[in-house]
Amino acid sequence: MYKILLVSKDKTNLSELSAALETGFDVDLLWAESGNNALETVANAVVDLVLTDEDVGDMSGLELAREVVRLNPMVNCATVSPLSHDDFHQASEGLGLMAQLPPHPGAEQAGTLMQRLKELYPGR
Repeated sequence: MYKILLVSKDKTNLSELSAALETGFDVDLLWAESGNNALETVANAVVDLVLTDEDVGDMSGLELAREVVRLNPMVNCATVSPLSHDDFHQASEGLGLMAQLPPHPGAEQAGTLMQRLKELYPGR
């Protein structure tokens, strides 16, 4: 089972993605409504993936990913961003993000993320 932390100040932004993850994969979804709540969760629990909305209330998704990497570089991160591929790459350089997700990600993105997690953690 994979443990995924979804971070959004508005759960509806990630609702299609969370529904696809819950119904199609062996995952335990956790939610945080702010970056600080997410960092507290990462500090106190084993998490395979932190998936952030573009804006998590008290910081941007990219800022949260940066803080997660500082706290625990072994935690994978993905974030929602409307930036172009090149702009996103430049803004996230050095963070080792697993993926850039479009606004309101859904089942397709859930499948891609899970495939990448399975490649990172074979046999789970």
